[in-house]
Amino acid sequence: MYVLVSYDIVENGTRSKVMKFLKNFGERIQLSVFECDLDKSRYRKMKEGVSGLINKKIDRVRFYPLCRACIDGVIICGFGEIRENEGFELI
Repeated sequence: MYVLVSYDIVENGTRSKVMKFLKNFGERIQLSVFECDLDKSRYRKMKEGVSGLINKKIDRVRFYPLCRACIDGVIICGFGEIRENEGFELI
């Protein structure tokens, strides 16, 4: 399962904890965005872990599961590297 995770977290300390936690599950592609390739168990563990770190009244984390067709259609504008097995286009 391929998942895009984005977050908007108010407190610097919480933001840092979430970022460090998410590094265990995927690759940070922008300041508040991660790409993760996970099985269902790790996906559940990631969501539960993030949920335990944030303040649900002021913070927001979004998980976007992507289908294979969506992944194959990703286009990257600007700098960045594409791993060999990714179906992304770099312009």
